[in-house]
Amino acid sequence: MLPQLPLLPDPDAVRLTRAVRGHDHTGAEVSLSVVEERPLTIYLNSQEIVTAMTIGDYPEYLALGFLRNQGMLRDDDTVTGIDYDEEIETVVVRTNRQTSYEDKLKKKTRTSGCAVGTVFGDMMEGLEGVVLPEAPLRSSWLYALSRQINTLPSLYLSAGAIHGTVLCQGDQVLVYMEDVGRHNAVDKIAGFMRHHDVPAGDKILYTTGRLTSEMVIKTAMMGIPILASRSGFTAWGVEIAQQLGLTLIGRMRGQRFVCLSGENRLIRDADLSAVPDEDRRHRRKGAEDEG
Repeated sequence: MLPQLPLLPDPDAVRLTRAVRGHDHTGAEVSLSVVEERPLTIYLNSQEIVTAMTIGDYPEYLALGFLRNQGMLRDDDTVTGIDYDEEIETVVVRTNRQTSYEDKLKKKTRTSGCAVGTVFGDMMEGLEGVVLPEAPLRSSWLYALSRQINTLPSLYLSAGAIHGTVLCQGDQVLVYMEDVGRHNAVDKIAGFMRHHDVPAGDKILYTTGRLTSEMVIKTAMMGIPILASRSGFTAWGVEIAQQLGLTLIGRMRGQRFVCLSGENRLIRDADLSAVPDEDRRHRRKGAEDEG
């Protein structure tokens, strides 16, 4: 049984947004809710790993997921503690294994993620033994999930300038995370899954952002066989997905989507006459944004 997470944290409680005054195109004064952005420094035991720019919610999940997706936190590691200090904006993940990643930290790749994502070491490291399960994907699930996700309460709808990542099973939304960078949002999902021992083989990961190499690699590292988005693809993201046998679905709009990898999992069972081609009432503002 998964713990219930609020779909939208209280912005006042965790300082996720602030009101900023300005003027619109007519010169009239307006007050706009904008997303906060603050640093979070992540330690693994005594070693500083990275400082990420984030909205500040679920720092423990973000730290766990980042370390997991970087291959620094192994599946057999026992996490003995997670200490978050809000005042100095630092989270320390402690394990029973002594760790040192000096060499890995020297190999830093700045990725295409919003708010600048970072990958340490060889980006393909840790994927050699990954075998993704042959879980089915029904097109009816994709349409149902798209409708649900587009109408969920979110910071995106209230303030914009943010990405969402959603953990799904069948046609059900399980967990929804947001952040200024899609890489942070997926790391929060990864941290949630590791902390609560959530199995990955029958899950779908949905993102509002582009299907880049980083997103494909992180999804595979989590053991999730299906990655979907309303946005588009990068060539390297598609190539890696094909190598790994990961199902990659993009450009989801109304009745339309494109599958560029893992077609073998896809079962086209939806009655397209019952699926609105352009449900404008439920489309998010800026849905055409490929960011």
